[in-house]
Amino acid sequence: MMTAATVHSPSPDFDAIKKRQQATWAAGDYAVIGTTLQIVGERLCEAVDLRAGEKVLDVAAGNGNASLAAARRWADVLATDYVGPLLDRARERASAERLAVDFRQADAEALPFADESFDVVLSTFGVMFTPDHDKAARELARVCRRGGRIGLANWTPEGFIGQLFRIMGRHVPPPAGIPSAVLWGMREHLEKLFAGHEVSVTPRVFTFRYKSAAHWLEIFRAYYGPTNRAFAALDAEGQEALRSDILALLNRLDRGGGISLVVPGDYLEVVVTKS
Repeated sequence: MMTAATVHSPSPDFDAIKKRQQATWAAGDYAVIGTTLQIVGERLCEAVDLRAGEKVLDVAAGNGNASLAAARRWADVLATDYVGPLLDRARERASAERLAVDFRQADAEALPFADESFDVVLSTFGVMFTPDHDKAARELARVCRRGGRIGLANWTPEGFIGQLFRIMGRHVPPPAGIPSAVLWGMREHLEKLFAGHEVSVTPRVFTFRYKSAAHWLEIFRAYYGPTNRAFAALDAEGQEALRSDILALLNRLDRGGGISLVVPGDYLEVVVTKS
């Protein structure tokens, strides 16, 4: 006889979840959002003390912010993402700026590279969204050489984006059994993921600057995959409720003084030195 103590929840179907995530990030046009975050990639390359000639891997590179920042510093850069259309936009940017960057479609949880292949591994608001945190962290560390650096930019749970994801999760629940992406924005979680390596974190703020709360929502609803898909999953009444909750959050955090929208977005700048 099966008792309550012997009942186990089914393991998450990671393959199905990743296919759903790929569709989510392919929705809209993330590059419209991503290009506004370029300063984060620049700061991260400075945080890891990137040197010309180093071999750099940008994981879950999206439209290539960290990749381009590294290439501007004369690094040997390879950008990867598991969503092909995102890399297409990154290629366009690299070509327009005449920057030497290689691109390859790859899963952050199963990187197709040999151990210790890179001097520096980067990810800005990318690898944090993998469903299996432990596997992704192991892969980042595996492909980084001993003494090399892993540089990450991760949204925090209590910051603006963390609050936004909680709101969206109340309206469109995420898959069961998957840890929140914003755990990557907590020192304790990072120290667990990268146990045995030196972990340094610096609180940072990216400031979202838009014409108004309505303008922010218009852009994110059209172009940011998670927001786009959350609205698409709801009926008209549900969409209006989600819209109201997001606008309330934006207006509460706004520091623009009624002139325009200015919302601080807290994130952690992380440097892991591989032992």
